[in-house]
Amino acid sequence: MNKTWTTLASEVLDGKEISDDEALSMLQSPDEELLLLLNGAYQIRKHYYGNKVKLNMIINTKSGLCPENCGYCSQSIVSKAPIEKYAMVDKDTILKGAERAHRLNVGTYCIVASGRGPTNRDVDKVVSAVKEIKETYDMKVCACLGLLKEEQAQKLKEAGVDRYNHNLNTSENHHERITTSHTYQDRVNTVEVAKKQGISPCSGIIVGMKESLQDVVDMARSLRALDADSIPVNFLHAIDGTPLEGTNELDPRYCLKVLCLMRFINPTKEIRISGGREVNLRSLQPLGLYAANSIFVGDYLTTAGQEETADHQMLKDLGFEIDYVNEISAEQLV
Repeated sequence: MNKTWTTLASEVLDGKEISDDEALSMLQSPDEELLLLLNGAYQIRKHYYGNKVKLNMIINTKSGLCPENCGYCSQSIVSKAPIEKYAMVDKDTILKGAERAHRLNVGTYCIVASGRGPTNRDVDKVVSAVKEIKETYDMKVCACLGLLKEEQAQKLKEAGVDRYNHNLNTSENHHERITTSHTYQDRVNTVEVAKKQGISPCSGIIVGMKESLQDVVDMARSLRALDADSIPVNFLHAIDGTPLEGTNELDPRYCLKVLCLMRFINPTKEIRISGGREVNLRSLQPLGLYAANSIFVGDYLTTAGQEETADHQMLKDLGFEIDYVNEISAEQLV
């Protein structure tokens, strides 16, 4: 690519959508250009989010016992990973998780459950907990419960759920190499169901599952077309006992290039560094926040994150601030 990354960032801020050639050149850029690429991504990130970082925390309310065959997941029916398995936790456990999230200055509390989709009883339990959380704390609540029916989405919205997460995970082209127990369109439809009820859509990806560079570009464009407000970028943490066991395609520099790509293609959106951050970005974790503006703190679903205090120290060392709302004003979008 002849133009500089800073020039391309300025064009994006002026409303340009980057081409496939530009996107692929970003992923293939030489490592000696990495800081220049990050600087370009940072110009976009700074325009919309300044130096603020949104904190998210997960509670895994139902673990394992999932009938789906997703190749990356330790909770799937095809996984032999020795994980803890349990049915839907009680309301008090969800509320205690919210209290902990509040103490850690978390802006969005994510209620996650394994499975193809929630039972109505599961939804009612989440609804009851969410109502109390919203009455008690000034924080957003995100639900991630699998494939969703319209009447279930309506109940969640009425209870106060702000956001619904359902990741595309990979490209449409690569989807059947990762799972065959549901379709790519099933995932898209669930995001659309949440949007229809006025719930903010959250949808993201997993990188490092033997996909092509074009697949990564296609993922970023699909999320732009879906108009996902929040985009979690996961980097595969291959778990022993899953079909993707032993897969190790990533290095920290490539992970940073992926985050830059997501920022260039989805400039106004919340880009979150998610699962696999610690094991794939390693010592380069802080650099990721020059492109992304959001992270998870604490543990993930079945894998451990780093200590919350280390995350807070990282933000302090960067000179970044915790953002409790992270909404974009109309003036910022001009």
